[in-house]
Parts: sequence; structure tokens; C-alpha cells
Amino acid sequence: MSLNADTLQITPEILSLIAELDEFKGAWRAIGTLAPDRLSALRRVATIESIGSSTRIEGGRLSDQEVARLLSNIEIKKFDTRDEQEVAGYADVMGMIFNSADHIDLTENHIRQLHGELLAYSTKDERHRGNYKTHPNHVSAFDADGKEVGVVFETASPFDAPRLMTELVAWTREALENKTLHPLLVIAVFTVVFLEIHPFQDGNGRLSRVITTLLLLRSGYAYVPYSSLESVVEQSKEGYYLALRNTQGTIRTESPDWQPWVLYFLRALKKQKQRLEVKIEREHILLAKMPELSIKILELAAEQGQLTVAQLVELTGANRNTIKKHLQNLVSSQQLAQYGKGKGTWYSRV
Repeated sequence: MSLNADTLQITPEILSLIAELDEFKGAWRAIGTLAPDRLSALRRVATIESIGSSTRIEGGRLSDQEVARLLSNIEIKKFDTRDEQEVAGYADVMGMIFNSADHIDLTENHIRQLHGELLAYSTKDERHRGNYKTHPNHVSAFDADGKEVGVVFETASPFDAPRLMTELVAWTREALENKTLHPLLVIAVFTVVFLEIHPFQDGNGRLSRVITTLLLLRSGYAYVPYSSLESVVEQSKEGYYLALRNTQGTIRTESPDWQPWVLYFLRALKKQKQRLEVKIEREHILLAKMPELSIKILELAAEQGQLTVAQLVELTGANRNTIKKHLQNLVSSQQLAQYGKGKGTWYSRV
């Protein structure tokens, strides 16, 4: 497998997108100087969005609110529905990636291990998790109700998948190490080819997004955990599938057309970056004028995942009515989300 300037036309738009992303990457050291608890809160919200979006792209039905509630009780380690099993596995793998990206090199062994962890709670996938596929599979699109609406494209055969994965991993490692292409272009190509191969029986879409995050972190894009790329993809699913189809149908030809996917990928990264810029700006503005008790409530919400009024009274020692007033202000300013009614009401970070 090969990719060079002849097979990928480096247009002015591609150069501009890369320059903008790299500028933000360099500026993150100064931008990302919020207090650790604030960054932790941003990461938690982005993680919930990523888990919810990535599973829904593949037909899952849990909302971000349901994901947040599930993750607040993640120590259960036993999940009844497939949606819950997929969310729990994705949460574990994302935590592993965020905490240990520097120690997870791109190898076939690590890819298989990540796949095994991703499907660790999925009883239906027990026999094949961590192993390349043994039966043909294809990529399908799903509607908002989780129903399959059509085949997006055919994938590599089970016979060819292992060889193609070996070639892809070797090419990606060499391209990143030798800097023959900008790392964002290398990651874009890895992702689209990985999905064209579809090496595992199930979980390929979710795993592709996990590995994309891993490669971005290993390439120095340290801001990635604080804004959800998966959410961007979910909200542009039609463009996502169209770009995949337009590029993947050409990958095994003499003249691969990388342009559709590379442009979609870089534009999605730009959208992810822009969302984070807005969040950071909002954090700085709100914190400059926010009462100390409100800041404390946000810190506790980031740590605990979800909180009730009674818990906040106990943890802060503040008056119940005072707590309620601060909660109302935080909900109206979209810093907290409110769930349930009456005594069952609880709050979590937005």
C-alpha cells in the first residue's frame, strides 16, 4: 500500500485546515490552563458525548443523559442490554486511551486488545472479540431509531483481512515515524482504510474512532479528550457515509481518490476544535463572575457524575434553599443539566 503527493492532491483547503489545527495544537498549552477540576469536567462531558454518539452511529439508542446515568453506576460491571454493554465497553477503552496513549503503540496486537476491551461486556460478541473476522461483513447505515437503512459499502474478505491489516499498520507506522506525510493525513488514511478492511466481525466503526483518538493523542493533539469528535460525526452522518463510500470504492484501484474522505476528516477536526474554543471561552467568562459556591457545585458534579440537592447540602454544608438557587442558575446558564422530578431530581455537568 502506498500514498504520496501524486495520489493525494494537497489542495489549498487541505493546507489551510492543517495549518489551523496545528496552530490550535500549539496554542493549547496556553488555552488549556483552566483549573484541573474544570478540565476534568470538560473531559467528562466530552467523553459522555463521544460514547453516546459513537454507539448511536452504529445503531445504539441510548441518549447522552442515559449514558451519563449509566456511567455514574459503572462499577456494576453487569449490563442487561446490548446498548448498555456497548456503552460500558466504550467508556473503559476511552479511559484507557486518555490515560495511557503514550504507552499504546500502533500494533496489530494492541488493535486486537483494544477490540477485546471494547466488546468486553458484549455477551453476543464473546466468541470473536479480539479476533479478526471469519465471515463476510459489510458497513450499514442506521436511522434515528437504530434500524438498518442500507448497505454503505462492501468490505475486505475474511481471507484478505489479516494481510491487509498487516500492510496498513506497517504503512502507518512508517509514515508517522519517517514523517513522509503530515500526521493528520496519515491518520485520515489509516481510518478510511481500516473501515474499508473492516477486520473484525463487529465493533469496527467504534474501534476506528477509538484508534483515531489514540493516534491524534500520540501525534501531540492533546486537546482531543476535551471535545467530542464522535459527536461531530454523528451530526454529519450523511456526509460521513458519503465520504467513506466515495473514497473506499477507489482504495484498491491504481488511482485511489483520497480527497472526499480527507476533506471530511479535516473539516470534522476543525469543527471539534471550534466547539472546544467556544467551551473554553464560556468557561473563562462564567468563572470570572461565578459565586464560589456555584464553582464548588460544578467541581462536585465533575467528580461525582450526578448529584442531588441532599448530597450537595451534606457535601458543602450550605443551606438547602441556597443550594437550590445556585442549581437553578447553573441550569439556566447551561453549566448543569437537571433530570427527574421531585425527590428524584438529580443534576450533572452539561
